[in-house]
Amino acid sequence: MEIGDWTYEVHPVGDGLDLYETAQSWTPFLSMGHARHAGRALARLHAASAGYDAPARKAGTLVTSFKVFSCDDPWPELARYIEERPALHSYLAKRDWVAETQETFLPLHNRLRKFLPVFQPLWTHNDFHGSNLFWSNSSSEAEVTDIIDVGLADRTNALHDVATAIERNGVEWLEIHNTSRDPLHLEQIEALLSGYEETHPLSRDEAEAVVALLPLVHAEFALSEADYFLRVLKSPEKADLAYIGYFLGHARWFNSNPGKRLLSHLQSWAVSHQGHAAASLAVSEESRK
Repeated sequence: MEIGDWTYEVHPVGDGLDLYETAQSWTPFLSMGHARHAGRALARLHAASAGYDAPARKAGTLVTSFKVFSCDDPWPELARYIEERPALHSYLAKRDWVAETQETFLPLHNRLRKFLPVFQPLWTHNDFHGSNLFWSNSSSEAEVTDIIDVGLADRTNALHDVATAIERNGVEWLEIHNTSRDPLHLEQIEALLSGYEETHPLSRDEAEAVVALLPLVHAEFALSEADYFLRVLKSPEKADLAYIGYFLGHARWFNSNPGKRLLSHLQSWAVSHQGHAAASLAVSEESRK
């Protein structure tokens, strides 16, 4: 509804407790139990979304997507993405953005390319973290009772949502330049993935696709955020934070020692998985129980 200059989204009251009301977004869970139950909730969300075939959203403000790097050749699609956003296009025209984007993302996309056939379209949340969940009680083993803030929902794929959940719950991005503190929460990532796979086990290819996608999963939202800062807030300085610090910076962080450690840890998790056929059989057998 609109009141004056403001537009409000009105929803039914969430079921449960907002345990993360005062938490900084994209920070770790309060407990391992929360991480595990969050993974279970994400799997339930994906099961509920299956079969909903509405088309992907059109280009908009602060909308995540997976249209660029889901292509075998992402560069023409990236150019189209930027051309659809005149303010962003004008901002990037002052930079050698093609060279710096390809230098940063080409090696990452080359790793992802062989897994592109694994991705199956699905409507997903795309902002899955503790602050967007309601909980059954205040204990460390509280279960997820409700999922809120679907403003970034779009037709991507389940693995994109899983990678986003890892990114936004498992790495303290505000601490990545603090050499005295480890920004990784590997045990929570393991708990999240374990909870997810209780009802939605991944194949070896799917698990490796999550690892390959992780350094890229933020990219299109980061560009959308840069466009928002330019077009709505008229702030080139904040656009610099979104483009240089977020779009390029988060991708480049995966070449740092902590970033490499995260990818190595997840790769070990991925190679422990069964082959695609075996995992599919396990899912089929579970669904008949």
